[in-house]
Amino acid sequence: MRLVLAAVGHKPPAWAETAYEDYAKRFPPELRLELKAVKAEPRTSGKTAPQMMAAEALRLEAAIPKGARRVILDERGARLTTVQLAERLRAWLGEGRDVALLVGGPDGLDPALKASADETLRISDLTLPHAMVRVLLAEALYRAWSVTAGHPYHRE
Repeated sequence: MRLVLAAVGHKPPAWAETAYEDYAKRFPPELRLELKAVKAEPRTSGKTAPQMMAAEALRLEAAIPKGARRVILDERGARLTTVQLAERLRAWLGEGRDVALLVGGPDGLDPALKASADETLRISDLTLPHAMVRVLLAEALYRAWSVTAGHPYHRE
């Protein structure tokens, strides 16, 4: 199974790439974390925010595996603890299909793309830079996997 982090945005700073890669390489072969970065629509094109989000949605759609479970990252999504995320991950593994985690651009995600979601999660109540979201999500998923694999969790 693959966890595909499909994110709109520009090339992140080196520290964020290094941190993301550090977590991504920790996943076992049977559960890979892959980043599919798609180009943000130029904010100087004269397009409206809905037009830019629609263009970015097309790029995201092209980046994710067919038939994947769609998990939208949104500030209004479900708030989960690590153990709850581990339970979700366990359920996703039981389903056996790839999971696409979708992160929008500066204006967010296109409403039609949001409507296609199987579920919506939030990373934080705070507004975070997109590079930081990639790192935090990779760490959270790795920690959730480690809980499902029976590794000791300091909160239990």
